Amino acid sequence: MRDRDVRWDAEALGPWAKELDGSDVVINLAGRSVNCRSTPDNLRAMMDSRVHSARVVGEAVAAAVRPPRVWLQMSTATLYSHRFDAPNDEVAGVLGGNEPDVPGYWAYSVEIAKAWERAQEQAETPHTRKVSMRTAMVMGPDRGGVFEVLLRLARLGLGGPVAGGAQYVSWIHDHDFVRAVEFLADRDDLAGPVNLAAPGPLPQRTFMRVLRAAWGVPVGLPATKWMAELGAFALRSDTELLLKSRRVVPCRLLEAGFAFDYPQWPEAADDLVRRLRGGPGSTM
Repeated sequence: MRDRDVRWDAEALGPWAKELDGSDVVINLAGRSVNCRSTPDNLRAMMDSRVHSARVVGEAVAAAVRPPRVWLQMSTATLYSHRFDAPNDEVAGVLGGNEPDVPGYWAYSVEIAKAWERAQEQAETPHTRKVSMRTAMVMGPDRGGVFEVLLRLARLGLGGPVAGGAQYVSWIHDHDFVRAVEFLADRDDLAGPVNLAAPGPLPQRTFMRVLRAAWGVPVGLPATKWMAELGAFALRSDTELLLKSRRVVPCRLLEAGFAFDYPQWPEAADDLVRRLRGGPGSTM
């Protein structure tokens, strides 16, 4: 079948909806980027773009004469709590929103995630398997991604511990992300929330040390919380991406037999750097 592009507004049903009728898999990744300042307008845009798009996809699936076999809906590992003591999995994980001593907008980020998943759950699609992909930060060498931001900090000598660096970083190599999506599409026995995160989350101080080593940067200056706030303001981003401890593990994927090509960060960082530099041995 020939590939083609069909435009949609991610808000209302339109001619695009007929493309879902008779399709095999629907994958919805729509949502305003979180790499921005957490202003009220941006937070509302994050909420609306996710909830509206998931809701209207559900309406299109429900209206299909031949509904798709599976609907893979993007979600986020931000749903889980800011914690250091134990990892969050799909069964024993603690949902966020009630942690003491964290900025108020962190709780709103959790509410966005909950509303995003709720929009899919409430869709009346009895003939379509639904999977909510609770995705950690996807690390890829393309421009505009989180890997580019973190590598830029490392190359500038600023890739040291932030606020002590004990907060966990959960991540997934872009190659494994694509493979996991394909795996979920093929496995008829998997539904509901599934964590898309490498099984090796690690403290931010270690994460950045490994990234510096992959690029060949010997030193990374540490940053206090207020210094991170200034840096995030200059980058028009927000410190939640740096300060929230996201310790997430992919129990359901592993139990289902998914094998990560890049389960640990050192090998993943080396591959991403090779790809960015165009060197041999990198994956595409």
